[in-house]
Amino acid sequence: MKYGYIGLGNLGGHIAMCLIRAGFDVTVYDLDKSLSDRHIKAGATWATTPKQLAEQVDHVFTCLPSPVISEKVLLQILEGMKPGSTWIENSTNGRDEIIRLAALAEAKGVKTLEAPVTGGVHLAARGEITVLAAGDKGLYDLHHKALEAIGNKMFHMGPIGSAAVIKVITNMLAFIHLVADAEALMLAKRGGLDLGQAWKAIAASSGSSFVHETEGQLILNGSYDIAFTMDLALKDLGFAMTFGKEFGVPLDLASMTNQTFVKGKAAYGGAAQSTQIAKLLEDALGTDLRAEGFPARLE
Repeated sequence: MKYGYIGLGNLGGHIAMCLIRAGFDVTVYDLDKSLSDRHIKAGATWATTPKQLAEQVDHVFTCLPSPVISEKVLLQILEGMKPGSTWIENSTNGRDEIIRLAALAEAKGVKTLEAPVTGGVHLAARGEITVLAAGDKGLYDLHHKALEAIGNKMFHMGPIGSAAVIKVITNMLAFIHLVADAEALMLAKRGGLDLGQAWKAIAASSGSSFVHETEGQLILNGSYDIAFTMDLALKDLGFAMTFGKEFGVPLDLASMTNQTFVKGKAAYGGAAQSTQIAKLLEDALGTDLRAEGFPARLE
């Protein structure tokens, strides 16, 4: 099967490379053609438009920054996709949005496999990210080998929309953990502890988390470079708050975390790294959270 990949940013660029390395015939497209250089060198074909890409392949992956852009691109690829082909969406969308977009695709004879990913850019680069899939089980099975090339853990969550819910839940937890980790590290610093040793002790304790073990290192380095922005964090927290209202679940911690990220965006801008939320506390207390021996970016 020939796959197309649209959206070669921090996450999508790595996912597309995983497909190429696994031996799939891949055609790529991004508004910024320079992002495709490494893919073309690795054997991918370049398409000049999303429609042209769709005409040249059997199925199309997308990884895009917002539901608005996902819809815009979907409408373009539907002009070229063959009936019976699959749109595989790696982007994070709201449940209602992905259900609505899948209906638009279905009206053109195109099936949808919802497949947002989680775990971070560094795991995407290694082909070890987690894939949260939803849609027809037969469709999931059809593209199983391609999904295996992307990640080492895959979960079929149910019908279209199910993956959106679990993805938002995982991101909500990650942002809560990030704010909590900044507070924990600040307690250690102000308590006179060696931060490097404190990080190791927390990582080996019942209080550890995936966020502490990954993004905590970037806080201590001072780069904050997780390749995920404040704007994206607020988008996902907004989805979480919407689900809370819809499902009747009070999300007190998520609500407080959302307000913290609102402050973070006001202070540093929507394009700032989401991990830079820790800097709010650093700036407020005039105390940095630096320690030697931690990487500027996760490998």
